[in-house]
Amino acid sequence: MKTAVQLLPLLKQYFGFTSFRPLQEEIIRDALAGRDTFALLPTGGGKSLCFQLPAMARDGLTVVVSPLIALMKDQVDALQASGVPATFLNSSLAPTEARARFRGLYAGDFRLLYLAPERLMLDGTLDALKNWRVNLLAIDEAHCISEWGHDFRPEYRQLAQLRPHFPDVPLMALTATATERVRADIVTQLHLRGPRCFVASFNRPNLTYRVLPKSQPYEQLLEFVRARPRDAGIVYCQARKTAEKIAERLSADGVKAKPYHAGLGGNERSANQELFLRDEVRVICATIAFGMGINKPNVRFVIHYDLPKNIESYYQETGRAGRDGLPSECVLLFNAGDAIKQRRFIDEKPNPQEQQLAREQLQRMVHYAESNGCRRAALLEYFGEPSAEDNCGGCDNCLAPRETYDGTLAAQKLLSCVYRIRERTRFGVGLNHIVEVLVVADTEKIRKWNHHRLSTYNIGHEHSRKDWQAIGRELVRLGFLSQTAEKFSTLELTPEGLAVLKQRRKITLTRPMKTPEPAAHRAGEIACDEALFERLRALRKRLADERGVPPYIVFSDVALRQMARTYPASSAEFSRISGVGQQKLRDLGGVFLAEIADFLRANPRQMFADDSFQPAPAAKPYLNDTTRETLRRFRAGESVEEIARSRLLAPGTIYGHLATALEAGEAIETKRLFTAEAAARIAAAFGKLGLSNLAGVREALGVRYDYGLLQIFRAVQQRRGGPAFAANVPPFV
Repeated sequence: MKTAVQLLPLLKQYFGFTSFRPLQEEIIRDALAGRDTFALLPTGGGKSLCFQLPAMARDGLTVVVSPLIALMKDQVDALQASGVPATFLNSSLAPTEARARFRGLYAGDFRLLYLAPERLMLDGTLDALKNWRVNLLAIDEAHCISEWGHDFRPEYRQLAQLRPHFPDVPLMALTATATERVRADIVTQLHLRGPRCFVASFNRPNLTYRVLPKSQPYEQLLEFVRARPRDAGIVYCQARKTAEKIAERLSADGVKAKPYHAGLGGNERSANQELFLRDEVRVICATIAFGMGINKPNVRFVIHYDLPKNIESYYQETGRAGRDGLPSECVLLFNAGDAIKQRRFIDEKPNPQEQQLAREQLQRMVHYAESNGCRRAALLEYFGEPSAEDNCGGCDNCLAPRETYDGTLAAQKLLSCVYRIRERTRFGVGLNHIVEVLVVADTEKIRKWNHHRLSTYNIGHEHSRKDWQAIGRELVRLGFLSQTAEKFSTLELTPEGLAVLKQRRKITLTRPMKTPEPAAHRAGEIACDEALFERLRALRKRLADERGVPPYIVFSDVALRQMARTYPASSAEFSRISGVGQQKLRDLGGVFLAEIADFLRANPRQMFADDSFQPAPAAKPYLNDTTRETLRRFRAGESVEEIARSRLLAPGTIYGHLATALEAGEAIETKRLFTAEAAARIAAAFGKLGLSNLAGVREALGVRYDYGLLQIFRAVQQRRGGPAFAANVPPFV
């Protein structure tokens, strides 16, 4: 067994890290000691390292069970780029290539072998493995073995036979999402022997969670994506047709997008995924067929265009954002009508038990979407983890709390209606029927059951049907009503609801969601020289294309941001960048150091505060159509004066448009707007009078610079985190 002193050099040599993430070292030590282990680490928590590092710490072969062919190739490419001898066997290989890899495995040339479960369980593969000195069997995405999980796969059930075939080889089960019930089922199905179960925090502090009322959803989506012109993201849709239509519309609107769903041919799916991984396509519009194990670390947003079927799916899908730890956004567009569509699919399930479980899971998803409480706390609670904070600072309800009101009278009316109907008919009814009684609907059921004679008939005219529906769902969420999970679900008063009704307690309800976007959460932000970061991104893309791999296999965004923050000038300094191991230092260090040196010959170094994490900025301004048109023309190469003339506007107005765009996070080539002399004078004035004194700066400069131009200069400096001004700092991004 390796000691900590021996493990850390291996960690730096092959993976470029100087320390372990939570629980990684403990899991690795158990694996090296020959123990069975269960590891639940959230997406981006470093699951793969738990079996990759042990593979390099001793002789022999580690076999990794992975569900997706694309994931195998992705991980093997990344490992080989880091100097790790790894390979995979699957149906994508030509016979000659497969035979060559078999020869390498018999010769002991590899430390890691990736296999799909169905390939692993073939008699020929099992027999061959017994000759390959297997010292660890790692089951990735282990929740697929459990029927209680959200992504059960029958082929994973075969893995229960691994223990008899390899009684002395330790097993490691890994997953990113599993409730306690699913965890227990994984341990049972895989026949793990006395495993230590490692469960990391489910909290992803760099993710912002938001739920927006779904209204003209495509326009909402387009505005969101356009406001983030450099960011890649995933849009999840319920239907294949929706995914295709959105991808087509985004492409027509100038956003590179492709669809991904099970209905596409295998070659087209693989091609679209590859374009996304290689940064050729910015947005993937997908059904749930896309995403498991996708290793792209710089997905900056995940948008749920439709309601997910359960919280586990939602958590896992949002977890594909921000795997590198940098700030990323998760947005759910919610309309209660989406739940009705989901229930129709549930009704088509043949198994009544599956139907009931699916309805219960969907109900919890709706409660999450409509809740006025902390989104992060709700997710953590679902997985059995208490929240440590009253305000997470990273969800819409914490950043912009929704308005509450005294809903006592409305609650009493609805609860009384439930009570009176049960009293008269001796059976319960659904929420729709309750609402119809409250708002004077003339239906066959109401007449048949004489519900038009109830004292609660026509007492709810002050609210619309939609409002009453929302009030009813909130009373269920608050525990005053219970809702069955049958096909025709009914409402019942809970003991708490009956007590509230009898004692006339005050009830506080929540106003419906509003559309304004709250301030973005910036946990995980790394302030850096954005111009250098873009240069390094372009270099990374060129090198990745030459090697035929996705850009993040060359270096992650985190590594590039650290380079653009610290300006390494030697191999020793470059080796301190996160993710730079010995192989990458040899292969890539020289070219990146040369690029940084070349950049510094024409641009000054920027200074940053010691703390990389920046406070949350103010809410971004909204870009209207006229501002967007100015931005489009400026990016096309037109000058401010040309834009002003052709649009019959004053130059000051055009400067104002560009300043607004900068403040909204848009990238603009601002060096076109300032001479070196102007930059020095403006910097000196701001340095003397402060960022907030725009009018004073303009006056001090003799009103020689347009107000909008000064606003642009200030926006650039604020984006940099407000570093000290110096006359030799040209303002550009």
